[in-house]
Parts: sequence; structure tokens; C-alpha cells
Amino acid sequence: METVEFDIRGQICPSALLMALRQVNVYKTPLRDGTVCLVVLTDNRDSTTTISEAVGNMGYDVAVERDKSAYRVAIASKL
Repeated sequence: METVEFDIRGQICPSALLMALRQVNVYKTPLRDGTVCLVVLTDNRDSTTTISEAVGNMGYDVAVERDKSAYRVAIASKL
């Protein structure tokens, strides 16, 4: 599985959510196929909740991890 990172550090909601959803739509087919895992990097804690809820409601698995300088929101297919 390929991992694609998308860095939105410095953005706050709602723009962080919109940018993340745009990338989910760009990678929709490979995400659904299970060939890509999209990792969104954000430094805004509130964005981790809004992104996780929105993407989870779209039917994807979501995992959030705290890194040294950012949160990593991993989005993948529910296979």
C-alpha cells in the first residue's frame, strides 16, 4: 500500500477540513481500492476531530497519532 502525505500545517478549520476532503476526493478510487493510505499532517488539534468525523462518515478508517511537530491523520479503506 502506498502512503501519500498531505501537509496542511498552519491551516485551521474550516479550511483544513476542506483541504483534507479535497485530497480524499482526489484519491477516492485508490483509497476505496485499498492501494493508497492518505496521511494528513496538521498542527491544529481541532482539525483532527473534524477531519476524523467527516472522513469516518464517508466510510473510511481513520487513525490519529501525535508526532513531534504535528498530528498524523491516516485515512484508509475499510477492507
